[in-house]
This record gives sequence, C-alpha cells and structure tokens, in this order.
Amino acid sequence: MSSQHQHQHQKVAVVTGASQGIGAGLVEAYRKLGHAVVATSRTIAPSDDAGVLTVRGDIADPATAERVIAAGIEQFGRIDTLVNNAGLFVAKPFTQYTADDYAAVTGVNLAGFFRITQLAVERMLVQGGGHLVNITTSLVDNANSDVPSVLASLTKGGLQSATKSLAIEYATRGIRANAVSPGTIKTPMHPVETHAALAALHPVGRLGEESDIVDAVMYLENAPFVTGEILHVDGGMSAGH
Repeated sequence: MSSQHQHQHQKVAVVTGASQGIGAGLVEAYRKLGHAVVATSRTIAPSDDAGVLTVRGDIADPATAERVIAAGIEQFGRIDTLVNNAGLFVAKPFTQYTADDYAAVTGVNLAGFFRITQLAVERMLVQGGGHLVNITTSLVDNANSDVPSVLASLTKGGLQSATKSLAIEYATRGIRANAVSPGTIKTPMHPVETHAALAALHPVGRLGEESDIVDAVMYLENAPFVTGEILHVDGGMSAGH
C-alpha cells in the first residue's frame, strides 16, 4: 500500500499505441506534466523511468485492456486520463477490403477503444472525474478521392461520434471526452517517398509534426471547460480545398 499512498495525488495517464510516433510523444509530454504514465502497445519495451509502466499486448484483445487498467491501478492507484491513440489505417478501394482487413481495423479502432474506455470510466467515476481523448482522422469529416478509406471513416467516425456521446453522458460527473482529428503527420507509418504526395493533400501544402498532435492533446488536458470537442489539427483539410 505504501507506493499507492505515496502516489495518490499524482495523476495517471494511460496511452495506447505508445511505443512510437505520436504515442511515444504523448508519454513524454504527460511525464513532463508530472503524470505517471501507463504505456501500452504490442511491442513496447520496458522503461527505466519509475513513472512509466509499460504493458505489452494487442489492444484489439479485451484481455489487454483489463491488464493495462488493472496494472495502472495497482502500480499508481488511479487513472485520470486515457488517450486512445492506437489506430490502424488501411487505405484501399472499398471492394478490395478483405475480411482480414475488416477484422484488423475494427479490432484495433473500435474493440480496442471500447473495453479500455469502459474500464477507465468505471475507475474515473469512483475517483470523481477524468479525461478521455480519442485520436481520430480528418478523413472522417473530409473524404478524399485520392485516399479511399471507408474502413477509417467507419471506425474513426464511430469514435468521433462516441466522443460526443461520452462527453454528454458524463458531463455532470466530472469526466470530459474530447478528440483530436489529425491530418497526415510525419510518423514512422508513412515512408519518406510518400511524403510529397501526402503533403499535397493538405491546404497548407505540408505534413504535420508529431508535436502538433501532442500539443493539441496537452491543450485539451488543461482545458476544464472543453468537452465534446473535435479538435482538427490538419493543415486546413476539414475546412475545405
């Protein structure tokens, strides 16, 4: 109990898809904010920072969600923020999606969000508050003929709508829910040779940086009157072309 007692005033953030890219940036940003962090992904390596607990697992499997939240509560005593950052993006013409594509994308983007968010909210209700942040995609609001992505729209669009539902369901109980809707960000997901074509999809003519998304999450984290917000960080994509 002593470690729990000592940590009980330190806030705790859970970050999915935390091993690289935006997820790794979020772990660092929450540590700088003074939070302890529970970081999960399939491949995440142990951390030498006592304030970071890493949990390996496939977020599409509900058992991973159970392990992540239980480990966070056991180690740090609470859960204050959950960032659903893990996401799978497969762009294909609609009729070319396979059953495996469907299972993989819905597994990570929907099932992966659903169970861990339920468990986090249960804990937040006990504590009297918390914050949910979902990372979606600008393609949800702004379909693009150059990037056929019905599976992204179906899953991340569902997440965007769920963000508003959660915000309203828990508005009087201290739990906020927000989303960040990125354009295309320079991450390991996008090979360098695709960057010029991807940059051209954005009205500002360039890709975003991981820090742009991390900064947006940090804004939401520190904005107690903001809930149900879909914050577009997309170089103008959602506004038009």
